[in-house]
Amino acid sequence: MSETNNNQSKPIEEYYFDNGFCVFKESFLIKRGTCCGNGCRHCPYQPKHQKGNVVLFPEFVQKL
Repeated sequence: MSETNNNQSKPIEEYYFDNGFCVFKESFLIKRGTCCGNGCRHCPYQPKHQKGNVVLFPEFVQKL
């Protein structure tokens, strides 16, 4: 699950593995569109970890 960033030639990874767990990054979680409520480490939604939430933290809105 990666795409190419226009500013760089290498792909942007949307997840990584940590101690056998798949950890999704903010870019993937934002594309998902809503919070899953599973306690994601990089949850970009405010408040964090509320299933169905669509409100992003301001620092992520500025990056869009």
